Amino acid sequence: MQKSFFAILSLIIIAGAYGIAFGVPEQVSRFWGASTTETASAPQPARTGRQGQGRATTVVLTPLEARAYTLVLRTVGSAVSLHRTEVTATDAGEVVETALHANQMVEKGDVLLRLDDRTQRLALEIAQANRDQAQATVTRYEGLRSNGSSIVTDVAFADARVALRLAEANVGLAEVALDDRTITAPISGQLGLSDVSVGDRVSSGDAIVTIDDSTSLLATFEVPERSIGLLSEGKRVFVSTPTYAGRIFEGEITAFDSRLDSVTRSATVEAEIDNPGGLLLAGMTFAIRMTEDTDALPVVPATAITWDRTGAGVWIVEEGRVRRVAVTIRYREGDQVWVESDDPLGAQIVAEGASKLREGAQVTDANARRGSDA
Repeated sequence: MQKSFFAILSLIIIAGAYGIAFGVPEQVSRFWGASTTETASAPQPARTGRQGQGRATTVVLTPLEARAYTLVLRTVGSAVSLHRTEVTATDAGEVVETALHANQMVEKGDVLLRLDDRTQRLALEIAQANRDQAQATVTRYEGLRSNGSSIVTDVAFADARVALRLAEANVGLAEVALDDRTITAPISGQLGLSDVSVGDRVSSGDAIVTIDDSTSLLATFEVPERSIGLLSEGKRVFVSTPTYAGRIFEGEITAFDSRLDSVTRSATVEAEIDNPGGLLLAGMTFAIRMTEDTDALPVVPATAITWDRTGAGVWIVEEGRVRRVAVTIRYREGDQVWVESDDPLGAQIVAEGASKLREGAQVTDANARRGSDA
């Protein structure tokens, strides 16, 4: 007897909880209304109205709106000077003069270093003397031939002219050798550190000093495969560095690789960064950010998304009843979700309370009820 009592009590509790959550089924309500009509003589229509209102589920509605989503790519990279060079010795010899002061600004053509050039100067004087002698011979032969003398044959005159050309070429070679003893700046920029000093002996190809023109930097970074669509020449990039916290430097993409790395599945990108004040130094590590706004897409609260075997969906309200439509989630940010949906903008969707709905269920807007109560 006691077990039967507890079983009946449990059924009553379950039925009551079902009625509170989903409303009283229409057949039961109709039966209940008929029974009370036969037995009661009080104001029955008012009770029936309250019972009908209880069948509707209270939810929060919001209109379907569309907004653009801002795609943001964050990556890291390093930079070098856009114009840079390493100065090397073109000849071997002893250093007799230097102007290698670290961080000093130099202009293209400024003298950086001189090597002992005594041998080259003497070689140039010898070459010039030979050229002058060959020139005198040719001049004398030309004078004799112009006076009708037959002493100078055509062969002798031709040999003299060839000797003059060779002598002039030797002068040119001697001048180049002498110029190679003086090393000048090939570009304008800032000198780096150098360990070359007066008295040192350098060999051909030895590094002397680096020169960096840092008015513009060339940043190199990797972009993953999923973000390749953000890349285009001239696209703006925003760069920051811990050295200057809170400060943003701007640049633009100048080039990117035509293929992905087979291991990292990313593409190498180069961007030119403006650095007119020279605050940024070559070799710095940068945090790089790129943004792009998508086309406008429907955006819904995250609480409006429900899931079933078919995937994600939202509840659309039409004439007080709900209809579930499938959606494709594109982006998430905080409590907002951008989706693809065929439903028209402005349609009322269930923003809160969607988890307790069934197809065709009757709903009321909590916001409208609060307004009517006020």
